[in-house]
Amino acid sequence: MNTKFYQEFEVFSKRTTSSPFQHQFSLLAPNHEIAIVMAQENFMRREPVADIWIVKRSDIRGLSFEERNSLLRLDNKDYRLAKGYGYLKKKWRKYEQEMLDEKEILSWGKEEKK
Repeated sequence: MNTKFYQEFEVFSKRTTSSPFQHQFSLLAPNHEIAIVMAQENFMRREPVADIWIVKRSDIRGLSFEERNSLLRLDNKDYRLAKGYGYLKKKWRKYEQEMLDEKEILSWGKEEKK
């Protein structure tokens, strides 16, 4: 039987209760309890933290090569991206400036005098 005394753990933390969890580091520990103590000791010396998650690396499952390829779409979904509307703010500003230029505003007073 091939058993290792130390297991690999991944440590995630968040700085505040409203911030998302972020991966911080990996560590070796014999069990979850020691891993959490080691992670807490690490953060107590460095920075404030609101919560810590400890996950055994073997419990994390990533996508296989075939599964990653299945994420690629054959059909075109570019219309779902909002990148095509970035020019509208600039175009609207130009329209507003042309509409209310100085000559036009001054001409309003002349029309009332007639």
